[in-house]
Amino acid sequence: MASCAVDGGCASDYIAIAISAVCFILLLLRLILPFAIHKIPLPKRSSFWIPVIQIFASFNLLLSIVMSVNFLKFEKRHWWQSCYAWAVWIEAPLGFGLLLSCRISQAFQLYYIFVKRCLPPIRSYIFLPLILLPWIAGAALMHVKKPLNDRCHMGTQWIIPVVSLHAIYVAILVGFTGAIRHIEFRFDELRDLWQGILVSASSIGVWVAAYILNEIHDDISWLQVVSRFALLVTASILVLSFFSISSSQPLLSQISLRKREPLAFETMGQALGIPNSGLLLPREPAPVIDPNEPLDKLLMNKRFRQSFMSFADSCLAGESVHFYEEVHELGKIPVDDPVRRIYMARHIIDKYITAGATMEVNISHRSRQAILTTSNLAQPNLFNDALNELIQLMKMVG
Repeated sequence: MASCAVDGGCASDYIAIAISAVCFILLLLRLILPFAIHKIPLPKRSSFWIPVIQIFASFNLLLSIVMSVNFLKFEKRHWWQSCYAWAVWIEAPLGFGLLLSCRISQAFQLYYIFVKRCLPPIRSYIFLPLILLPWIAGAALMHVKKPLNDRCHMGTQWIIPVVSLHAIYVAILVGFTGAIRHIEFRFDELRDLWQGILVSASSIGVWVAAYILNEIHDDISWLQVVSRFALLVTASILVLSFFSISSSQPLLSQISLRKREPLAFETMGQALGIPNSGLLLPREPAPVIDPNEPLDKLLMNKRFRQSFMSFADSCLAGESVHFYEEVHELGKIPVDDPVRRIYMARHIIDKYITAGATMEVNISHRSRQAILTTSNLAQPNLFNDALNELIQLMKMVG
């Protein structure tokens, strides 16, 4: 026991590594399977890269613990095996710190959209590096001061600031989560969010306790073995439960994004309402469309709107009509239901208004900035100016 406690390679060490490997495989499956099995389209921007960064941070955290706490019996002969490479840089800024920062970034976005009712003042790709700076500064300080011994353990005077940094970020995450507690989430997502936070906080508590014991009692062999086992196993549970927290944008139970009716028919019979049996089914009479009506009035007719959308798509100008269609759907949401309006407005902004969006519409800089800098995403006339500009553009296309 005494030998493997110092050099690594105890039976409990290999068990902990096996548990860690299983948890990380489950973590990868949770990321990949929804896209592989259910054919869910890949999300855009931060909705995609933040979860990917979480996986990267989780891997760094688990691997750094294995490499720095003597789980495996090997001699540290190379610079990349250094305690400062694994226990300082990879475990802190690129591991635990990055993991917490990703979650805080997601909670920050939800807070501004659904509590402040406006777009976040800072983009995720800027906000995430900013909140990671204290971890980088702490790692740089430790690298300069060199407090670690040959077993990657630090002195007692370093324990308090290191643990405090961990606790501050957990408190920030809990604070943002508490601020959005009143939002109605689909499939009890808020309840799942809090359950994940509770499991994660408990894991972090055990993890910190094991971390402290492992650092300050390196002279007690059995305690070293037990504490590093708990350290890796709780970290494995932490990364799995942390990723499993419902972190997507809240999908309200009353709302589902509009399912477009097909604009094309495989046969003429389908277009006329005649099934394969050949029996003509009664259909509601099609509303009479007066082509002399103004375009903005014609667009209120769903059949005309879909036909015009098909035509505009063929002219490579379909995004304007799609935008009109989605804003029309937004107008059906009652004004006294601001959360649903906020969710739909955010969806429209991400899809049509943000620079570089998948279906970015051609509107003036003034209208675009008015939407992006609005203080209230739930206001009824948020997209009016943009619609007026696009209607003029559609008249030119028509």
